[in-house]
Amino acid sequence: MSCRHFLTLQDLTASEFEALIHRAIELKRSPELASRADGRTLGLIFEKSSTRTRVAFEVAMNQLGGNALFLSSNDSQLGRGEPVEDTARVLSRMVDCVAIRTFDHAMLVNFAAHSSVPVINALTDDYHPCQLLADMQTFVEHRGSIRGKRVAWIGDGNNMCHSYINAAALLGFELAVASPAGFEPNADLVAAHSARVQLSATPQEAVAGASLVVTDVWASMGQEEEQTERLKRFEGFQVNAELMAHAAADALFMHCLPAHRGEEVSAELLDDTASVVWDEAENRMHSQKALIELLLNS
Repeated sequence: MSCRHFLTLQDLTASEFEALIHRAIELKRSPELASRADGRTLGLIFEKSSTRTRVAFEVAMNQLGGNALFLSSNDSQLGRGEPVEDTARVLSRMVDCVAIRTFDHAMLVNFAAHSSVPVINALTDDYHPCQLLADMQTFVEHRGSIRGKRVAWIGDGNNMCHSYINAAALLGFELAVASPAGFEPNADLVAAHSARVQLSATPQEAVAGASLVVTDVWASMGQEEEQTERLKRFEGFQVNAELMAHAAADALFMHCLPAHRGEEVSAELLDDTASVVWDEAENRMHSQKALIELLLNS
C-alpha cells in the first residue's frame, strides 16, 4: 500500500525536517495559514498513557478543522487479541491518518505495513520522533539554527536518545551522550551515525561547551519495577545548576516531561530561565499540526 508514514525521523530528509520546523513556527504565529482538514479524522491508538501527546494531537486536528478519535487498549479489539494487521486494514478504511503510542516498535511497523493511510509514531520503546520535532522547533525559536552546535544527552540511552541520534544526523549537530554503564543507546545506531555521535565518560564531559542539554526520566513507562535499582545506577547523572555550569553560557535545558523533580533534574533547574520545557511542551501541538498537514497532503 502506497502512502507516507512517519515512524522515525529517518522517514524525513534533512530539508523536510528543517521545513517542518519552520512551518511549525509559522503556524504557531499564524494558525489561520494551516491547510484545512475539514471532514478528516485522525485515529489515536494509545497503549501507553499520555498527556502532552494526546492533547497536542487532538487540539491540532481540531484546529485544522478535522476530528480526532481516541482508542485505548481497553477500547479496541487490539486489547483483546485482534491481529494488528486486521485492525490496520479496518481502521485505514475509516480514518485518514493514525497515530500510535505503544511499547513494541515492531508493532508500529507492522501496522504501517498494512495501513492504506499515513501512520505516525506517537512513541514506542525505541523512538519518539514527534518530540524531536518540538525540541528542534524550540531550539530554533530561542537560538536559531542548531547546525554545528553541541548537544548533550544525559541519562538513559532510551527512545528519546535514539531520536536525538537521528536528529543529529539529519540536522548536522554534534551529540554527546553520557549514560551509566549498561544504559547506553543502541550500539548499532550509534555506530551508524558515529560522525555525529560520541559516547562520553561522564556527564561533565558530555555537557562541556554544549548549547543544549537534554535529559529524561530514569525509568520510563513499563520500567516502574526497576525504579529503585535505577535510582542507584543513575546517581551522579542529575542535570542541575552545577552540571549546567560546564555548558555554554547561553545553553538551554530541555526535558520531554513529565519530569521527576529531584531525580533526573533538580527542581531549581526545571524552573530556571535556561529551561525551555514549557515552550517545548506547547510546541508539540504546533509541530504535530505541521506534520499532520504534511502527511495528509503528501
